[in-house]
Order: sequence, then structure tokens, then C-alpha cells
Amino acid sequence: MTADHPSAPAGEPAGATPEQHESILLDEPTTADLRAKVTEAWREFARALADRLRRLPAGAHLEVTLDPTASGTGDAVYSVSVDAGEEGRLSARAVGNATLPQGYRLDRAAVADMIALGWSPPGVVAGSGEQFGLDCVADEATRLSAVLSRTLRDVYGAPHPAFLVYLVHDAEGEPLPEEPLGTARSEFGPDRDVEADLDEALAAAAAAQSGENDVLALEERVRTVVSTMLKSKADQVQVDSDGDINIRAGSAMVFVRVRDNPPLVDVFSPVLTEVEPTERLYVKLSELTNRMPIGRLYCADDTVWASIPVFGRNFQATHLMLAVQVMTGLADELDDRLHGEFGGKRFFGEGDKPARPQEHRTGMYL
Repeated sequence: MTADHPSAPAGEPAGATPEQHESILLDEPTTADLRAKVTEAWREFARALADRLRRLPAGAHLEVTLDPTASGTGDAVYSVSVDAGEEGRLSARAVGNATLPQGYRLDRAAVADMIALGWSPPGVVAGSGEQFGLDCVADEATRLSAVLSRTLRDVYGAPHPAFLVYLVHDAEGEPLPEEPLGTARSEFGPDRDVEADLDEALAAAAAAQSGENDVLALEERVRTVVSTMLKSKADQVQVDSDGDINIRAGSAMVFVRVRDNPPLVDVFSPVLTEVEPTERLYVKLSELTNRMPIGRLYCADDTVWASIPVFGRNFQATHLMLAVQVMTGLADELDDRLHGEFGGKRFFGEGDKPARPQEHRTGMYL
């Protein structure tokens, strides 16, 4: 048998292509451009936020916070908020240095970025107190949404909307039922810490693994499993423009992609970004992959990815959940090791930014 003329199975004419044989090579690369994926996620978040701001009733309060349990910022809480007043007035506030602990305060460059975005310094806008202030009307919801999103992303350092938590309540403090803000999660909903709740989710998914579930399409079954992990409804699972499900697991960003040919569920996560591809890096990734019981590490463009496949045929919910768990631990273990050796940035790595100890601090005013 040669590559050009493979021998045909007995009983089949030469040159026939058995339909039951599946393609070995994937039709498209496993991963997409990470920057494009993250950018699109922020756009979806901003669109949803703008729509929410337009419909806030008088007396309502909206707050979006960078989840400190994922960011590792401890007592430092970076948040923005909007209060809806009469006649469509919106009062936005953003955390300033007065409420941030030492070591987590905004430097002069960050304060300048806040002013450039349109914020007034603390105390300038009436009622802003120790926070940055910005007042507008509901007709300017799109602009306000962009300011809030860029503040969270560019100044406070949120790497992806999935690392944000939000709450929306009325004047009496009761939650307002609304559509989710992209991949951000509601504080009023159940805790969606995938790592902490994995055992419970595994048990629930195993119970749901019934004969009726076997006839569902693979994509629907994966969405059901992910919604179980996130303790949300299957129709609320967020899918990006690439068709990937976005999951924040601890401090890792995990993507889940369903393939039809061959039936496969790919679980992948960015370990390191903005890294220079070198022969030494490829050798290291090959060495680490060889030591992994399952999955692989590879570099695409300037991003190092970790990937674990889950078979779609005879799909088992527990296999997908365990893949997410392994991916989370793998990302946490390898990002520090690879960053120390090859540089680049961890997906969520504020510590990767070069320190500027010689720069003067702005003090408690801002």
C-alpha cells in the first residue's frame, strides 16, 4: 500500500471512498486568533451593557466588578457603577485610590487614562465623593457603556468579560430580571466557581446522563453539561463568534469547541500570550506535552495554548468536566513556569507588567 494508491478493503472497488471513514485531519485549526476572540467578547459585553443602561428604571442600580477571587487582588475591589435617576439621568462612578489598598492603587498613567476616557476626578462631580464621576443621559448609553468597558479592561485590567461579576437591582434592592451581560456573571445568581463546585456538578451531570440524553445532538449535550457546571440555563450559555463556549474556571479562561467531523469536543485555554516563537520554546512545549497523560501544548501565532480533546462519540459528561478541571490546573501550573523562562504575558497576569518604582504616586486624592 502506498500513499498515492491505498489498497481498497475487500469487496470494494478500487478508488472508492467509504463514507463511514472520517477525516483524520481537522478542517480548520483548533484555535482562533485570541485577540480577536477577546475583542469580540468585549464588544458583546459592551452592546449588552448599553442595552441594559437604556432600560434602567428610575432608582435602579447597576454595578460591575472585577472578580477579586479570580484576579488575586485580595482586598482591592475594582468596580464601576451606574445609578438611574429621573428623566433618564444616569450617574456613573468608578473606584478611585481612596478605597484601594497600598500596592493596588492607580498610578499617574492610569489616572490620566481615566480622565482621557471622560471621567472627572473624585469629588468634582456632585455626589461622587472619593470616586471618579461621570453624569449623562440614557440616550448616551452607548458612549457610557464604552467608557465603562474600557475602564474595566484597560485601566482595571480585566482580561475578559468572563472575569466580571455584576448586579442590577431596583430602588428597593430587589434584583431586576434581565438578559446576561455577555459572559459576565450575575452576583444574584448562584456561584459559578467551576473548581469549587466541580464535584457537585459531576454528580448532577451523571444523574442527567440518561437514555433520553443520548439522542441529543452533541452540541446540545455539551451546552447542557456546561450549563450544569455554571449553574445556569442551557440557553444562557454564551457562545462567541467562533462558536466556542467561554468558561472562566478559577483564574483560567477556557474555551469549549464542538466539532462534527470527527465528533470531538476540544477544551483549550491560552497559557501565555505575546511570547516570541523560538526553537527553544517549541522544544520545551514538545517535552512538556510528552509528559502529559492527555492533551498537548502548542504555539499558534504568539500564544501558547493547552488543549485536551474529549471524544464526541459515546460522549460522557464527566469526561468534559474533568477536562476543564485538568485544564485549569494545567494553566495555573504552566503559566508561571513558561513565563519565567520565555517571557510574554499570562492571560491574567497583572504582575507581568514592568514595575515602575521610580514613579511618584498620586496619593489619596485620586
